[in-house]
Amino acid sequence: MNTDGAGSREKPRITRERRTVRYMVEIYCRDQHHGRGGLCEQCDGLFTYAMARLDHCVFKDDKPTCKKCPVHCYKKDMRAEMRQVMIYSGPRMLLSHPVLAIRHLLDERKEAPPHPARQTAQ
Repeated sequence: MNTDGAGSREKPRITRERRTVRYMVEIYCRDQHHGRGGLCEQCDGLFTYAMARLDHCVFKDDKPTCKKCPVHCYKKDMRAEMRQVMIYSGPRMLLSHPVLAIRHLLDERKEAPPHPARQTAQ
């Protein structure tokens, strides 16, 4: 699993998504759970889960933002947890990581592509 986007085969969109999720989880954990010094166990688990979901994304580099995605690949409880992290961290990303935040907002404006498996089945 590639958590920092350093893999040579990974496309820029997925690499950026990994970085964005990492920073969002770090901001949330720092402010809500325990201050500086890495992720707590709960947030580390959420981050690891999110990276695994990205590893298996059917859209690959055409991945839409989670909000626009027609495939709900997160378990219900993890999805609710990630939503809470995004709601809290999203606005704060504008201050700490403005380029990633703006790129994420621009990605959010794009429509989701058709599901790849359904498209080839037709």
